[in-house]
Amino acid sequence: MSEQKWLSPVEREAWLALVSVATLLPAALDSELQVQSKITLFDYNVLAMLSEAPNRVLPMSELASRTSASLSRLSHVVKKLETRGWVERSRSEQDARVTIAQLTEQGWDTLVSLAPEHVASVRRLIFQGLDEHDVAELARIGRKVVVQLEPEHWILR
Repeated sequence: MSEQKWLSPVEREAWLALVSVATLLPAALDSELQVQSKITLFDYNVLAMLSEAPNRVLPMSELASRTSASLSRLSHVVKKLETRGWVERSRSEQDARVTIAQLTEQGWDTLVSLAPEHVASVRRLIFQGLDEHDVAELARIGRKVVVQLEPEHWILR
Protein backbone atom coordinates (compact mmCIF):
# COMPACT_ATOMS: atom_id res chain seq x y z
CA MET A 1 0.00 0.00 0.00
CA SER A 2 1.36 3.44 -0.89
CA GLU A 3 1.95 6.07 1.73
CA GLN A 4 -0.69 8.81 2.02
CA LYS A 5 0.34 12.04 0.30
CA TRP A 6 -0.63 14.88 2.61
CA LEU A 7 -1.43 18.41 1.53
CA SER A 8 1.51 20.69 1.04
CA PRO A 9 1.56 23.82 3.21
CA VAL A 10 0.21 25.92 0.32
CA GLU A 11 -2.49 23.33 -0.52
CA ARG A 12 -3.49 23.21 3.16
CA GLU A 13 -3.74 27.00 3.31
CA ALA A 14 -5.84 27.08 0.13
CA TRP A 15 -8.06 24.26 1.39
CA LEU A 16 -8.69 25.91 4.76
CA ALA A 17 -9.43 29.24 3.07
CA LEU A 18 -11.91 27.56 0.72
CA VAL A 19 -13.64 25.72 3.57
CA SER A 20 -13.88 28.96 5.52
CA VAL A 21 -15.38 30.81 2.55
CA ALA A 22 -17.82 27.95 1.93
CA THR A 23 -18.95 28.17 5.55
CA LEU A 24 -18.81 31.88 6.35
CA LEU A 25 -20.10 33.43 3.12
CA PRO A 26 -23.47 31.66 2.86
CA ALA A 27 -24.10 32.26 6.55
CA ALA A 28 -23.32 35.98 6.23
CA LEU A 29 -25.48 36.44 3.12
CA ASP A 30 -28.27 34.36 4.63
CA SER A 31 -28.22 36.45 7.79
CA GLU A 32 -28.46 39.72 5.85
CA LEU A 33 -31.36 38.45 3.72
CA GLN A 34 -33.18 37.20 6.83
CA VAL A 35 -32.91 40.64 8.42
CA GLN A 36 -33.85 42.43 5.20
CA SER A 37 -36.78 40.31 4.08
CA LYS A 38 -37.20 37.12 6.11
CA ILE A 39 -35.95 34.90 3.29
CA THR A 40 -32.95 32.63 3.03
CA LEU A 41 -30.08 32.83 0.58
CA PHE A 42 -31.45 29.68 -1.04
CA ASP A 43 -34.89 31.32 -1.44
CA TYR A 44 -33.19 34.30 -3.07
CA ASN A 45 -31.20 32.06 -5.41
CA VAL A 46 -34.37 30.27 -6.53
CA LEU A 47 -35.99 33.61 -7.34
CA ALA A 48 -32.81 34.85 -9.07
CA MET A 49 -32.43 31.74 -11.25
CA LEU A 50 -36.07 32.01 -12.33
CA SER A 51 -35.63 35.72 -13.06
CA GLU A 52 -32.77 34.96 -15.47
CA ALA A 53 -34.64 32.24 -17.38
CA PRO A 54 -36.60 32.93 -20.58
CA ASN A 55 -40.11 34.07 -19.60
CA ARG A 56 -38.99 33.52 -15.97
CA VAL A 57 -39.86 29.82 -16.31
CA LEU A 58 -37.75 26.70 -15.69
CA PRO A 59 -38.50 23.00 -15.34
CA MET A 60 -38.06 22.02 -11.70
CA SER A 61 -35.20 19.68 -12.66
CA GLU A 62 -33.31 22.54 -14.35
CA LEU A 63 -34.04 24.86 -11.42
CA ALA A 64 -32.66 22.19 -9.07
CA SER A 65 -29.48 22.04 -11.15
CA ARG A 66 -29.11 25.83 -11.21
CA THR A 67 -29.54 26.06 -7.44
CA SER A 68 -27.43 22.95 -6.70
CA ALA A 69 -30.32 21.43 -4.80
CA SER A 70 -32.09 18.11 -4.64
CA LEU A 71 -35.57 18.05 -6.13
CA SER A 72 -37.06 17.36 -2.71
CA ARG A 73 -35.34 20.38 -1.11
CA LEU A 74 -36.30 22.56 -4.06
CA SER A 75 -39.90 21.36 -3.97
CA HIS A 76 -40.15 22.26 -0.28
CA VAL A 77 -38.76 25.76 -0.88
CA VAL A 78 -40.88 26.38 -3.99
CA LYS A 79 -43.96 25.41 -1.97
CA LYS A 80 -43.00 28.08 0.59
CA LEU A 81 -42.44 30.63 -2.19
CA GLU A 82 -45.80 29.71 -3.72
CA THR A 83 -47.46 30.46 -0.39
CA ARG A 84 -45.95 33.95 -0.52
CA GLY A 85 -47.24 34.40 -4.08
CA TRP A 86 -43.76 34.64 -5.59
CA VAL A 87 -43.65 31.41 -7.62
CA GLU A 88 -46.24 29.25 -9.36
CA ARG A 89 -45.90 25.61 -10.34
CA SER A 90 -47.71 23.93 -13.21
CA ARG A 91 -47.40 21.06 -15.64
CA SER A 92 -45.48 21.65 -18.83
CA GLU A 93 -47.68 22.00 -21.90
CA GLN A 94 -45.07 20.08 -23.91
CA ASP A 95 -44.65 17.18 -21.46
CA ALA A 96 -47.19 16.54 -18.69
CA ARG A 97 -44.54 14.62 -16.71
CA VAL A 98 -42.54 17.83 -16.27
CA THR A 99 -43.34 20.35 -13.56
CA ILE A 100 -42.34 23.90 -14.29
CA ALA A 101 -41.79 26.79 -11.92
CA GLN A 102 -42.55 30.36 -12.91
CA LEU A 103 -41.63 33.58 -11.16
CA THR A 104 -44.78 35.65 -10.62
CA GLU A 105 -44.95 39.42 -11.00
CA GLN A 106 -45.05 39.68 -7.21
CA GLY A 107 -41.95 37.46 -7.04
CA TRP A 108 -40.23 39.62 -9.66
CA ASP A 109 -41.07 42.79 -7.73
CA THR A 110 -39.77 41.24 -4.52
CA LEU A 111 -36.52 40.22 -6.19
CA VAL A 112 -36.09 43.66 -7.76
CA SER A 113 -36.52 45.27 -4.35
CA LEU A 114 -34.04 42.87 -2.68
CA ALA A 115 -31.37 42.81 -5.39
CA PRO A 116 -29.65 46.17 -4.76
CA GLU A 117 -28.95 45.43 -1.10
CA HIS A 118 -27.98 41.82 -1.86
CA VAL A 119 -25.54 42.94 -4.58
CA ALA A 120 -24.12 45.51 -2.16
CA SER A 121 -23.59 42.72 0.38
CA VAL A 122 -21.87 40.53 -2.21
CA ARG A 123 -19.62 43.42 -3.21
CA ARG A 124 -18.77 44.20 0.41
CA LEU A 125 -18.21 40.60 1.49
CA ILE A 126 -16.35 39.34 -1.58
CA PHE A 127 -15.21 41.88 -4.12
CA GLN A 128 -14.33 44.90 -1.98
CA GLY A 129 -10.91 43.51 -1.12
CA LEU A 130 -10.11 42.17 -4.59
CA ASP A 131 -8.71 43.84 -7.69
CA GLU A 132 -9.76 43.00 -11.27
CA HIS A 133 -7.02 40.38 -11.58
CA ASP A 134 -8.15 38.69 -8.33
CA VAL A 135 -11.75 38.60 -9.58
CA ALA A 136 -10.70 37.04 -12.89
CA GLU A 137 -8.58 34.48 -11.03
CA LEU A 138 -11.43 33.69 -8.64
CA ALA A 139 -13.73 33.05 -11.61
CA ARG A 140 -11.11 30.91 -13.37
CA ILE A 141 -10.35 28.85 -10.29
CA GLY A 142 -14.02 28.54 -9.38
CA ARG A 143 -14.83 27.12 -12.83
CA LYS A 144 -12.02 24.58 -12.50
CA VAL A 145 -13.28 23.42 -9.10
CA VAL A 146 -16.86 23.20 -10.39
CA VAL A 147 -15.66 21.00 -13.28
CA GLN A 148 -14.07 18.65 -10.74
CA LEU A 149 -17.26 18.49 -8.70
CA GLU A 150 -19.82 18.40 -11.49
CA PRO A 151 -18.54 18.46 -15.09
CA GLU A 152 -22.03 19.13 -16.49
CA HIS A 153 -22.83 21.96 -14.07
CA TRP A 154 -25.20 24.52 -15.59
CA ILE A 155 -22.81 27.44 -15.12
CA LEU A 156 -20.27 25.77 -17.42
CA ARG A 157 -22.69 25.40 -20.33
